[in-house]
Order: sequence, then structure tokens, then C-alpha cells
Amino acid sequence: MQPVIEAVGLTKSFGKTRALEHLSLVAESGHVTAILGPNGAGKTTFIRHVATLLAPDAGTLRVAGIDAVRDPREVRRLIGLAGQSAAVDPALTGRENLRLVGRLYGLDRHAAAANADAVLTRLGLADDAADRVVRGYSGGMRRRLDLGASLVGRPRLLLLDEPTTGLDPQSRNDLWDTIRWLVAEGTDIVMTTQYLDEADQLAGRIVIIDHGRVIAEGTPDALKTQAGRDVVEVGLHDRHDVERLRAALPHDTEVTTDAATRRVTIAATAGSRSLADTLRLVDELGIEIDSIAMRRPTLDEVFLAITGQGANAATVTDDAPETAGVAR
Repeated sequence: MQPVIEAVGLTKSFGKTRALEHLSLVAESGHVTAILGPNGAGKTTFIRHVATLLAPDAGTLRVAGIDAVRDPREVRRLIGLAGQSAAVDPALTGRENLRLVGRLYGLDRHAAAANADAVLTRLGLADDAADRVVRGYSGGMRRRLDLGASLVGRPRLLLLDEPTTGLDPQSRNDLWDTIRWLVAEGTDIVMTTQYLDEADQLAGRIVIIDHGRVIAEGTPDALKTQAGRDVVEVGLHDRHDVERLRAALPHDTEVTTDAATRRVTIAATAGSRSLADTLRLVDELGIEIDSIAMRRPTLDEVFLAITGQGANAATVTDDAPETAGVAR
């Protein structure tokens, strides 16, 4: 099957800042591809290239087999883009916003109205919200409407740039359900996110970039395996026992502690026996525990192991101008 995105050696600079550094990336059809990276790693710059809002200084980029540099108009016919900020007109109603976007996509009046109504129904905005002025919408409703604007043209590829930033947990879960539905209906999705649990929940494949380059990629499970062995996580009843337990472990043990949450995380070098050894040790020390379990590394731990920093850490500055909304 032809990749929905195929980038080879993409390079982009803004002044002295190199936002993309010979980036090569393939996104296959049929699932969500999540792009992770610290702030300024080049995630949004890459999305803007795919949306034909930026042209690379060097390299090639094909979207559904179409050269995005030579034939950007054809690429725009295939894509929808929801940027980091909701790009809807607050003076119009939700229905008017979507019908306007449908017309900008080139749909006739009837098709624009029909598609707008279908999208409003799917996003749970078809009742009184559809005919209310958008300035009265909540943040979650605006985000859903912005996503709807990118769907009116029924794109083959949907680009989502940090789609759930700033949403409350319920709105975030609602948007996740919509993304899953879109994939099931045959829409390919490439999204950037700084929420590692979001990538774990939604993505079939994860690409981690830093300083404008791909530094790791694979399924969530494969990346977790790559990051290292399983761990034993102990939840202690008393925070003063955190250092007691650490001090009692063999000196060469890989261990991390968090006194605030009273957690000690220990590398399971001996597999399942590590769990039994840890239980024996806490019993010998007379330490009261609230929980103990052996688990795989989380994506947070994968990210830290691969990049050496948290997902929200700043690296290079992305000087590309902010552009949100639907690619037209």
C-alpha cells in the first residue's frame, strides 16, 4: 500500500535556526501516526510542510503519492488541517462556519450544507449548538467545531497539530472517540502531541523527532521494548521510607524515587523474580506498602530514555509563523 506521507531529507531553516534537519519519515495508511518531540523539535514545521503552507529548503515530500512541492493544489484537495488554535469565526454560528468552509473547499451550496450537517451530528453539535454564535461556545466545543471544519471536505488525510491542548478531560475523551471513528471510517490521521498517554491510546505508529530529525519510531509496544526492561513499582505508605528502601537496594540497582508520590521504581533485571525479591526486602525492612506491581515502561519513560528530557522541554525554537485552521 502506498504511504500516505513520504518525506526524504526534508530541511528547513528560519534565519539561523534549523527547524528540520534532513528529516525522513514515512506514514502508512490505515492508522494514526503520532509525532512526538520536545517543544521546538520541528513537529509543527513538518505538519505545515505536509499542509503545503511551507516549502522545504531541500528534500522531497510526497502526500498520497503526489509531490507536495510541485503540485500543492492537488495535495490540498486531499487534506484537512486542524492547527493548534481553533480557527473558526466567532461571529458566525457553528453551522454557518462549516458551510462557509465547505464552499471554500469548492463544494456547491447543497453539498456544503449536507456535509456540514453530517459533521455537526457526528461531533455532537447538531442540536441548539449548531445555530448558536460561536463566541458563546466553550473551549471544547470550539475545538470540536475546528475539527469539523477540517472534515467538511471529507479529506483522505487529516492533520492534527496538538488537537487536545487545553481541553478538559471529558472534551479530550470525546475528541479521542471522534479520532478513532474517523480512522475506522477510512480517514488517515497524522497528529502531533505532547501528551504521551494520548499517543499510547490512539497511535498505531509513533515517530519521535528532536532537533528536526527522526530519532526513534515504531509501534508503542516496540518503543517500550526498545526503552529497556520491565520495572517493579512500589507505592509506599510513608514518604520517609522512600530513601530507606533505596539505601537497602544493591548499589548497582537502577532505581528512581519520587518522595512526593511515595513511589520507588526499580529495574526488573531478574524478570518476575525481581518482584518477589522486592517484596521480601520491604518485609525485612518492616516497610508498609500501599501497592506493588511489575509493569512495562511507560511512554513517558521511553521518551525520557530516548531524548534525555521531558516532552515539554524546550530545545530549538521553531520560528515558523503560526498558521491554524483548514488548509485550503
